[in-house]
Amino acid sequence: MTAVPSSLTLGSLHVETPVVLAPMAGITNAAYRRLCLDQMRAQGAPGLFVCEMITSRGLVERDETTLKMLVFDELETTRSVQLYGTDPVYVGKAAEILCGEYGVAHIDLNFGCPVPKVTRKGGGGALPWKRGLLGQILEHAVAAASPYGVPVTMKTRKGIDDDHLTYLDAGRIAQESGVAAIALHGRTVAQSYSGQADWEAIARLVEHVDIPVLGNGDIWEAADAVRMVEETGVAGVVVGRGCLGRPWLFRDLAAAFAGESIATLPTLGEVAAMMRRHADLLCRHMGEERGCKELRKHVSWYLKGFAAGGDLRRSLAMVETLADLDRLLAVLDPHEPFPRDALGTPRGRQGSPRSKVALPEGWLDDADGTDCLLREDASETTGG
Repeated sequence: MTAVPSSLTLGSLHVETPVVLAPMAGITNAAYRRLCLDQMRAQGAPGLFVCEMITSRGLVERDETTLKMLVFDELETTRSVQLYGTDPVYVGKAAEILCGEYGVAHIDLNFGCPVPKVTRKGGGGALPWKRGLLGQILEHAVAAASPYGVPVTMKTRKGIDDDHLTYLDAGRIAQESGVAAIALHGRTVAQSYSGQADWEAIARLVEHVDIPVLGNGDIWEAADAVRMVEETGVAGVVVGRGCLGRPWLFRDLAAAFAGESIATLPTLGEVAAMMRRHADLLCRHMGEERGCKELRKHVSWYLKGFAAGGDLRRSLAMVETLADLDRLLAVLDPHEPFPRDALGTPRGRQGSPRSKVALPEGWLDDADGTDCLLREDASETTGG
């Protein structure tokens, strides 16, 4: 059984607690990252909080939507960004911009997205099948970031499906390319978010490479993170859907990696206060109209398992102003205890496994793909 680490080293970057907030499209904006950061700092040392994924082409071409996503809270002293790209040149140029103009301290490359509109073009979780192309992208990114001392990491999945696994080759290529660490989501693209994550595959990757491996998949509670480290030997964990509607999970994670056992069980009143704080941060960064709209998607996650009625939930999911939010939150029973049966259960999207992954025509015929030219959309913003 592996000892639980207290920190994480990614090249020149020292992360005080070995926990990474996974980039999630439309979720991990500056407001949510700040909310989670505050929770972790209240308990102990902070982890690494990654910005929503942006596209390399969108950044290089100064796409307005892309640039608006590159916003950081004033307390984010360590700026981390996930970059999507299928063209080595664009990825390299984008990495140079992030380091030189935005002062980022860490760049993560997305090779794990399972969304059909991405894999259909050879991106996301489909790209590691092309081993040569993967190496070129990684090498361009590392070369661009190295003069700034910025570590580059990558996130991937086990493979396209059980018959087309790529993660061991991806780990080898990452190591050979100078990548500082590799994060593995223990599912295939075909699985998407369904079923169970394969922690045994994560353990195999740890044994296969010398660079740090970060584990991702089915971390619903802080105890799951500790168990993943003990069972797989990972250097740290990546937490995604488990924190939806539960930013206080990072408080528990900070405690767990400091050797303490804490399971935060907020009352509905405390959850309502967290929702209000979330809304305040969203409005501060985006303005009240857009900030309130952004909060709507979080309502069902915050209230999961609580007895709040359907009409109230629907009204909260249509809130337009902070005044409306205050009025509706006041209706909630502040003393209602946290629903314990909601602990340890999946949150967010799950879906069903796919019988066939959307891929470019003839994609599986060639496992190298060196100098393969893929069109990259400037506005692609789906996480993985």
